[in-house]
Amino acid sequence: MDRPTLYIANKNYSSWSFRPWMALTGAGVDFEEVLIPFDYPGGNPDIKAVSPTGRVPLLRHGALKIWESLAIIEYVAELYPDAGLLPRDRAERALARSVSMEMLSSFRALRSACPMNIRRPKGRIVLPDGVDADISRIETIWRDLLQQSGGPFLFGAFCGADAMFAPVVNRFDVYDLVSRNDTLAYMETMKAHPAWRKWEEAARAEPWIVPEDEV
Repeated sequence: MDRPTLYIANKNYSSWSFRPWMALTGAGVDFEEVLIPFDYPGGNPDIKAVSPTGRVPLLRHGALKIWESLAIIEYVAELYPDAGLLPRDRAERALARSVSMEMLSSFRALRSACPMNIRRPKGRIVLPDGVDADISRIETIWRDLLQQSGGPFLFGAFCGADAMFAPVVNRFDVYDLVSRNDTLAYMETMKAHPAWRKWEEAARAEPWIVPEDEV
């Protein structure tokens, strides 16, 4: 089988790149990584040269190009059905897809107010309307799934749904947004994952600095 190539942007800032990268790395999938840094304000032409949307992440597998984080995770889950990117149980797979899609389509207030930034010093900001509701909903998702599965990840073992929420873990952490013990315990589990630690180490070593209002 051809080795897929995953195109990503800055590890410090690119939440959508983080999701499939952590999913594939956490599942032990062998892939080539190509990082194309952000180039504001006009965008990086190198990204536009490889991606039909002009954005990353993008997975190339042979002649096929797949964009959007969740589509990449789903495609690789089909390529490697034993990698654990989706739960084995059909009902759990449906739930994993539901919460992943909710992450994909929702929580705009949180994403807008609190951009992902691995290197950001920990500290609260004044939160605009809508962020508290987003936080509450995410905590409810995590709490319900962890209670059903017994943890330590959302569906017991690490899977693509955990990866979809990985940037939220960073946001909750660096903006000091949560205090529930079960939420904090799940966050610590995620941050202790070898894939998370590998991404974080690379993010902290990056030379690029992008203003928060441009991320």
